[in-house]
Amino acid sequence: MSVRLFLALDNCFASKRWCSVSEWMRVVKDLGVDRVEASADNEIDPLYTTAAYRADWLRAVRREGERTGVQVVNLYSGHGTYATLGLAHHDPRVRHHLASRWMAPMLRLAGQLEAGLGCFAHAFSEDVLADPRRQRATERILFDSLKELSAVAERSGATAFSIEQMRSPHQPPWTLAGTADFLRKTNRKVAGLPVYLTIDTGHQSGQRGFRAPSAAEITTFMRDLRQGRTSSLYLGTAIHYQRIADLVHAGASMAEVTAQVAALVDAAPYLFSATGDDDPYRWLHEFAPYAPIIHLQQTDNTSSSHRHFTAAHNRTGVIHAEQVVAAITESYQRPRPAGFPPRVDTIHLTLEPFLDTAGHPRLMLEELAESVSYWRRVIPHEGLLIADRTTGAHSDRAGSRLPKRSMTRVRAT
Repeated sequence: MSVRLFLALDNCFASKRWCSVSEWMRVVKDLGVDRVEASADNEIDPLYTTAAYRADWLRAVRREGERTGVQVVNLYSGHGTYATLGLAHHDPRVRHHLASRWMAPMLRLAGQLEAGLGCFAHAFSEDVLADPRRQRATERILFDSLKELSAVAERSGATAFSIEQMRSPHQPPWTLAGTADFLRKTNRKVAGLPVYLTIDTGHQSGQRGFRAPSAAEITTFMRDLRQGRTSSLYLGTAIHYQRIADLVHAGASMAEVTAQVAALVDAAPYLFSATGDDDPYRWLHEFAPYAPIIHLQQTDNTSSSHRHFTAAHNRTGVIHAEQVVAAITESYQRPRPAGFPPRVDTIHLTLEPFLDTAGHPRLMLEELAESVSYWRRVIPHEGLLIADRTTGAHSDRAGSRLPKRSMTRVRAT
């Protein structure tokens, strides 16, 4: 199979500034983009709007889309669902509320637009993470919910359903190993559409802060505590940290403390990252074929700041257009791992710019235009075609425009 890469723009940049469909479509068109990821934050969140309003919004998208040539190819969650335990909530009533009052309406809206839905709508609390049994039980609840929602996605006519990878233990999937496990478990006996990923090029900036400690770090930790100094050593949750700190204060030996740390890492591996988890290109290389959406932000890999791809930021940033395309190309030369969903044939490389609340809109749009120009060097309007090894590894700039909707809806096999 081959995959075609398109450049898209998340209209989160327009939130509270260009809010009607005609406004943000005009801005998007002027920026030189014709594919949009519509953020729930920009006046379509089902928990903050009415069904009648969203029906009008849909009609406006169709009308203005015909006039401007701008398509909504995906919908995406915003700050609302990100700020809650959501589908991993300890109270089933809250989980049901989110699934029925947020997920289902958004999936229906995506289906009416022949678009996909990507989201992040869960988190694990500290008490859950502190107890491996509760963590496993909560994980099963989350995975079962996603399987049920995959069936809703298929019935709704959505083209794809994807969950975003994050960068800390309480928001899985966040490591390479955990993400592979996520893909296998959510797609085992899946009820509808496959459950895919959204990869974000800035979400590898947190993992290095959650590594299991080395022997030298444990030695320094013990010395600091016994000399009355504080320590910033990561040992899992606050509960885990206190248990090991108590051992130190009780006079435990280096061997005893090291053994307890090793037992913690073995019992709760979901709390710790590994080498490579902080490499954005490693994520693309391993998971791009299972990510219909890849969020683009410039970063120096120390924070997820959603910087623009301006010349100034690109000098210090680690995300480079040619390297991103090369990593995706390489990823399609690899066989599909056992248990993974079918590979996607369309990927939207989606700029996700968060504009400064106190910034000047005109200046921010100029920076956004520079970002679009930067990516247009490698991703033309008609998309960039990449063929896998079964047809010969090559890429070309397609000469004719694709049909209006090019995302293939597939079931996991």
